[in-house]
Amino acid sequence: MADNLLPDRHGQRDFFTCDVFDSFKDDIASMEHPVFSLSKKPDHRMLVYERNGTTIKIKPSYTGLATIFDKDILLYLASSLMNAKNSGETISQTVRFTSYDYIISTNKSLGGTQYKLLQEGLGRLNGTLIQTNIKTNGVEVTEEFGLIDKWKIVKEDEQGKAVAIEVKLSDWFFNSILGNAVLSIDKDYFRLRKPTERRLYELARKNCGNQVTWKITLLNLKEKLGITSQLKLFRFNIKKITETNHLPEYNISMDDDIVMFTHKEPPKEKNC
Repeated sequence: MADNLLPDRHGQRDFFTCDVFDSFKDDIASMEHPVFSLSKKPDHRMLVYERNGTTIKIKPSYTGLATIFDKDILLYLASSLMNAKNSGETISQTVRFTSYDYIISTNKSLGGTQYKLLQEGLGRLNGTLIQTNIKTNGVEVTEEFGLIDKWKIVKEDEQGKAVAIEVKLSDWFFNSILGNAVLSIDKDYFRLRKPTERRLYELARKNCGNQVTWKITLLNLKEKLGITSQLKLFRFNIKKITETNHLPEYNISMDDDIVMFTHKEPPKEKNC
């Protein structure tokens, strides 16, 4: 299993690293819907999902859709804000953090490339727009918003690396924090190498919960993942993951195109 995961790069954290969060958090809304691209190349598709009269459109910027790896920034911010909130601190929609703490916390390497990737990720998060319609009491409201409202580099070091970042979260995302609409996730999520594996873990965490088992057809799973490849190739890739069975927390198996997720250990009640 260890070979299928990225190394735990910062397991022995030194005195100068940021405090470890009580746990990492993911917002429930984006766990349920395939908001983030699973492509490692620039993805300029407009994604459209419809269910129960609600339509969600996800529009890319000229640099492409925000990716599942860009989402690490939101996971870090959600974890930081929930940790502060649970400690009784006042939280703000505008958050300042150090790129070093972000890189350490999300198990990234400390090479200079990571600072560049962080800035590119912030740009995609800022540029990706979500449009959705919500019907309440016979009135339909259509709204469009970014994954984050804005960002800026507050300070750079002598090598031009971002030292401090300031991000203003969208109302949509910040309201998830205020309303405790988040779930705890395993820190080994950040050790998953492939976008599909990260999305599979999110869906298992969201849908398995404290149930013993969550079952879903292969076709429905493909839709929830936002995968565009042929079903035959998707089946092959899921079969490979069932063989290594290296997702954190959950076993994954497949029988006759029914994919089943079960807990590797008895589920524990997880607080927000």
